[in-house]
Amino acid sequence: MEFDEPTWAAKFRLDGKVAVVTGASSGLGVATAQGLAAAGADVVIGARRLEMLEDTKTLVEKLGRRCVARQTDVTDVDDCTALVNAAVDELGGCDVLVNNAGVGGDYNPATEDPPEHFRSVVDVNLHGSYWMAQAAGRVMKPGSSVINISSVMALTTARMPASAYSASKAAVLGLTRDLAAQWGEKGIRVNSILPGVFLTEATANYSPNYQRKLIDARVPIGRLGDPAEIASTVVFLASDASGYITGASIPVDGGVLLL
Repeated sequence: MEFDEPTWAAKFRLDGKVAVVTGASSGLGVATAQGLAAAGADVVIGARRLEMLEDTKTLVEKLGRRCVARQTDVTDVDDCTALVNAAVDELGGCDVLVNNAGVGGDYNPATEDPPEHFRSVVDVNLHGSYWMAQAAGRVMKPGSSVINISSVMALTTARMPASAYSASKAAVLGLTRDLAAQWGEKGIRVNSILPGVFLTEATANYSPNYQRKLIDARVPIGRLGDPAEIASTVVFLASDASGYITGASIPVDGGVLLL
């Protein structure tokens, strides 16, 4: 290929593509939807909290892109199918899927964890990712990309009882590898991102003192992550710039997994 600036820059663009983002009502999902739009994609967003989802839609539209918002529970197979169908019917296709919807659950010791709690976390984090990927995989064309949001907790521990979360996020890595192997011949790439600790709604209650202790103990780069840093990695994996990457699990963690 030629390395002239326009050709090279175009590899990182998503013009003409349609991206579906779950869990887009807060945190990393909001940043991801905006990042995809800023790179040129039209975006379909889903989450359970419709009012907050409408706020995300406004942010995307301010970037000059089309946006469709649908209330979506990823544990409901019909909801997942409907969200992908909205992308096809209203925006013309589904080229990118970002499986961002997830829950952390409660910190229950393993011997005391209620079965319904464990099942509910796995239902969102693992089953939801699968139902969405299944629906998208049926309509995606060659050159499409699925990006699963896992966690560093798939590979390490925070030294607190989080069996359901850790197990479900580790399972997402296995799902990523298997789908990448299945769909490679269809020209669909499947990768996962492993975020560390980011400044989001989920961590808003961390005191500055606790944040500092967490950073000093676990984050070599010396700070918590900015959601835009997940969004930029998503854009890379969605774009042609990553066209030879599939089945990969990429930490975006400030070095947490080094320790």
